[in-house]
Amino acid sequence: MVNNFGKFCRKLRIDKNELLYDMAAKLGVSSAFLSKVENGKKKPPKEWKDIIVQSYNLDKRQIAELEQVMYEAQNYDSIDISFMNDNDRMMMLSFARKFNELDKNKLKEFLQKEVKDE
Repeated sequence: MVNNFGKFCRKLRIDKNELLYDMAAKLGVSSAFLSKVENGKKKPPKEWKDIIVQSYNLDKRQIAELEQVMYEAQNYDSIDISFMNDNDRMMMLSFARKFNELDKNKLKEFLQKEVKDE
């Protein structure tokens, strides 16, 4: 799934009439690695900010946006649920959506029980 960092990079490339390969070369990485970062499978290295700012002559608004989307991408965690069947996947996604509404004491008890049972 493309994250906001990926959307930012794609828009930047389109505006500059560049391909993924071109941006990857400027960043000193493979196209495959840049693609993984844009799709949220890898986190963007912090040093990319300065490279992107300098390589693409970003204005203050673009720099602020880049900082925001990089922060989001670097502080976002994901888990692979592709191996799950449809019912388990739906249950996991439902749990994730409702997580902040769940009773924290019950969650703590559940986790302690699960760790003990392992």
